[in-house]
Amino acid sequence: MGGIMDISFMYRWFKNLNLVPNLSDKYVFITGCDSGFGNLLARKLDQRGMRVLATCFTEEGAQELRRACSHRLQITFLDVTKTESIKAAAQWVNAQVGDRGLWGLVNNAGVGLPSGPNEWLTKEDFAKVINVNLIGMIEVTLNMLPMIKRARGRVVNMSSSGGRVAVIGGGYCVSKFGVEAFSDSIRRELYYFGVKVCIIEPGNYRTAILGTEDIEQRMRYLWERLPQETRNSYGEQYYYLYTKNLKNITRLAEPKISEVTDCLEHALTSRNPRIRYNPGLDAKLLYLPLAKFPTALTDFILSRYLPKPADSVLG
Repeated sequence: MGGIMDISFMYRWFKNLNLVPNLSDKYVFITGCDSGFGNLLARKLDQRGMRVLATCFTEEGAQELRRACSHRLQITFLDVTKTESIKAAAQWVNAQVGDRGLWGLVNNAGVGLPSGPNEWLTKEDFAKVINVNLIGMIEVTLNMLPMIKRARGRVVNMSSSGGRVAVIGGGYCVSKFGVEAFSDSIRRELYYFGVKVCIIEPGNYRTAILGTEDIEQRMRYLWERLPQETRNSYGEQYYYLYTKNLKNITRLAEPKISEVTDCLEHALTSRNPRIRYNPGLDAKLLYLPLAKFPTALTDFILSRYLPKPADSVLG
């Protein structure tokens, strides 16, 4: 028993040794705290005594978060698609942090819809997702950088396994590939200022990113607005099977989102954060290998999961 206690003590000692000192003095700004990863992370960092600056999109989300946290946590409203909202949030953060600067920026706000076969979507459908997940993230980062450099802090960007291999059509994977590229380029630039940039690439987790609306209803809307020629080329069977596959993906989503927030916490509090985190068994065992396989092999594997359209030229 004594040996086990000694090992436990040594583990805790080493773990604490690797922590950034004076966490209670560190400010962390988190976008998208109404629910999901952002909400849980804000609560966990608040419990650790850090100075959390959380953003919400709705009053309902803000009230729920206030009830769950201490007086230290502060909330402002943010729409990452609006420049004036981002600039107002940056001024608010600057007033909070002062000369000590901003230790952590967590770009978590994101949406996943509309998604579906690319030909079924419009330019506006793509823009709706990209403006939040990529353009908004870039603008928030650019406005916060002077404060982050002041603190020699961290930028933690929420990407996805869908940023390594495109598994679904629409703006989601497009935006997450962009998050990867932006994070890689800015990480190399900020290295000289003592700022670290981390990327979180979760697998399939159960959050509100896929919306609360019924999947069948969403897919029916996309299907029914298509020109008849396009519908004929895919066929009703394609529509039904594609919808069924989406429902299965949602049903199999991992509910334990703390696996993702643990990675976010490590990126913010460790002296030696990783460049990339891949929470989820599906991320490690499926998506990462698919991203590293020869493209032709990845295409072959993923094509097994897609239904065959009515006008397919393949047997």
